Amino acid sequence: MFDHVIQGDTIYLFYETKNSITMQGDIGVSCSIDKGATWQHLGIALDEDWHLSYPYIFDYNGNIYMMPEGSQKGELRLYRAVNFPMQWTLDKIIMKKALVDSFIIPHEGKFWLFGSDQSGIGTEKNGQLEIWYSSSPHGPWKPHKKNPIYNTDKSVGARNGGRPFVYNGNLYRVGQDCGKTYGRRTRVFKVEVLSTNEFKEVEVPLGVEVSSKGRNAWNGARSHHLDVQQLGSGEWIAVLDGDRVPSGDANRRFILGSAAVIAVSVIVILVGMLVGAVKCIVPLSWCPHNMGKRSDSLLAWERSNVLSSKLRLFCSRLNRASSKLRARIRPSTCMGTLILVLTIVVAIFLMCSGVKNIYGGSGAHEPYPLNGHYSQFTLLTMTYDARLWNLKIYVKHYSRCSSVREIVVVWNKGIPPQSSDFDSAVPVRIRVEEENSLNNRFKMDPSIKTRAVLELDDDIMMTCDDVERGFRVWREHPDRIVGFYPRLINGNHLKYQGEKHARNHNGYNIILTGAAFIDGPMAFGRYWSEKAAAGRALVDKYFNCEDVLMNYLYANASLSEVVEYVKPTWAIDTSKISGVAISRNTKAHYGVRSNCLMKFSDMYGSLLHRKSYFSSRKDGWDL
Repeated sequence: MFDHVIQGDTIYLFYETKNSITMQGDIGVSCSIDKGATWQHLGIALDEDWHLSYPYIFDYNGNIYMMPEGSQKGELRLYRAVNFPMQWTLDKIIMKKALVDSFIIPHEGKFWLFGSDQSGIGTEKNGQLEIWYSSSPHGPWKPHKKNPIYNTDKSVGARNGGRPFVYNGNLYRVGQDCGKTYGRRTRVFKVEVLSTNEFKEVEVPLGVEVSSKGRNAWNGARSHHLDVQQLGSGEWIAVLDGDRVPSGDANRRFILGSAAVIAVSVIVILVGMLVGAVKCIVPLSWCPHNMGKRSDSLLAWERSNVLSSKLRLFCSRLNRASSKLRARIRPSTCMGTLILVLTIVVAIFLMCSGVKNIYGGSGAHEPYPLNGHYSQFTLLTMTYDARLWNLKIYVKHYSRCSSVREIVVVWNKGIPPQSSDFDSAVPVRIRVEEENSLNNRFKMDPSIKTRAVLELDDDIMMTCDDVERGFRVWREHPDRIVGFYPRLINGNHLKYQGEKHARNHNGYNIILTGAAFIDGPMAFGRYWSEKAAAGRALVDKYFNCEDVLMNYLYANASLSEVVEYVKPTWAIDTSKISGVAISRNTKAHYGVRSNCLMKFSDMYGSLLHRKSYFSSRKDGWDL
């Protein structure tokens, strides 16, 4: 939960932040001087011995006040800024009530306090709302005649979800829809009637476009707080939170995973009983009647003890179950074999499900921040009409990756498709070329709005997580080609070889740009420079080697490392399925590339003195 305050050109953002030592919420604050484009963390503004959240900030009589939620304390407290924004002092306890997510707003001569009391018997959690009114923020506060205003289903938006705002003379309240999970989404309500006796509001459109990226969107699973304010310039600015993971997702996955593992353990025992490997479930030595020689007093105790008797009976029945099960389901018969196979299949499925739930994460592919910041890139691919089937799968998959801003399709040959032909979560732009040339891949394109460009062949499929890791590495080294397919050029006779050769020599000096991040303006500028003209002509002659040329141009422009490898979890070449691969004859393809190596070495210098090593990253992403 958060709130923001505007003072001149500076925006102060107050928010709940979890203390890693006490594991409770404190109120942190950051500031921005560029309308929210970048933020500087200032520190902790308010810290109490109990959990704090939902910091609501407002002005009154020349003072700045903060009213955070502290329902754990059972009070609604008002703090006054002594030295804004970092120093606050308790001004008054305005209500001895455990209200959550409260705000105060002046309206028609009175101050109105909206909040939810979830401590009462019969109260619907996240579905309750109360209103109080007073002539001053300090109280005394009187309850609205119709309290509770809501005590209903948690999806209606009763619980407050941010700062109320006034637009065109109308008052709007933001509420939380907690139907499927806590804070699933925000809803906005226009307040039509607010008096001491009546209250009426109607829902209006939120105005926030729903992303098609699903769980991979920054607010794919939930978004429960919206703060809208108007700048001095008349512009409006809004702060909206989001999460890719539902509330309690980690606990839910652990419970489901643990249950699956327990079920597998039971199935393993059953299979063992069927094949005769398990003859008894409980060892006889564990049963009270098989504990060896006992004294007369112990025997008397066992006869009189009901629990001991039941335990002996339970052990005996369990041990007889093994032989009974084998008698009913005979593994040597066809039916017995079928049941055994099905049981093993179920066990494998449950084990995979258990491992996925416990270790597999939430299912959302999140971007990797760099210094606490995120960014976006443009995905560019080059294709033609015979590969449209590949392209549709490609666009649908990669458009859901978190950091993709736009997909640019360089159309080299045939009748181009329409952007509307694709199931995409981001804009798709078809750039139709006049001639079929591999050089078109690196053509200058002023319409590309991002510095980062991912050059990715339309027949390569990999996970969004791999793509996001590659983007994170490129942001560390934007002057390099960062990609997923390494090659090593070495020896007296320049010969193009596959990744296995690079692995055998524990190094690489080329990254294929069929799957690589580059600095678009810089790379395109180098490729279309006068110096690269002879290389481009060779690419057109061989209809090959444009990626190799780009590596030589990078190496020629710098004395430092110019390539960086990131290992993908997996990658599939879909052209092998569709049968439209450009380089189907690997031997001939490698022969042409070997000729390119010799030509480019004469034109731009050798790569033999350059070598980057695998396993050089601390995070292990280049193993």
